[in-house]
Amino acid sequence: MSFSIPAHKKELKNNLALACDSLTDKKAEDLRLLYFGDKSPLTDCFIVATGTSDPHLKALRNNLEKTLKENKIEILSQDRFQPSGWLVLDAIDFVIHLFSKEQRKHYALEHLWKDAEQMEPEDLKK
Repeated sequence: MSFSIPAHKKELKNNLALACDSLTDKKAEDLRLLYFGDKSPLTDCFIVATGTSDPHLKALRNNLEKTLKENKIEILSQDRFQPSGWLVLDAIDFVIHLFSKEQRKHYALEHLWKDAEQMEPEDLKK
C-alpha cells in the first residue's frame, strides 16, 4: 500500500524529490522515506539510504549537500565525515540518514519508527 504526502505539503514533497534524485544519481541503495506528519514535533520525514562503502557514503553526502545548496534548502546540521557507517544531515523539514549496510541493519530505523508511513521515492511523483 503506497502513501502520498498531503497536498498542502507541496514544498516538502518537492524538496524530498530533489534529495532522493540526488541520492539516486550517486547509486544509493534501498532508498526509503519515513513520513511522520503530525506524529513528530521534530521533523516531517526521514530519508534513509544505504551506501556500499565509506567513499560511497561520502560521495552520497557531498552530492546531496550540493543539491540542497543549489536549491536553497537549508541544512541545519550535518556530520563531519568520519568513517562510522552513519551520516546524518538535518534539513529541518526532513532528516537524511546515510548508512552502511551493517549500520542500517544494526540501527533499524524503519522498525524503530514503525508508526511512520513508509514510502518509496516513486511515491513522490504521484
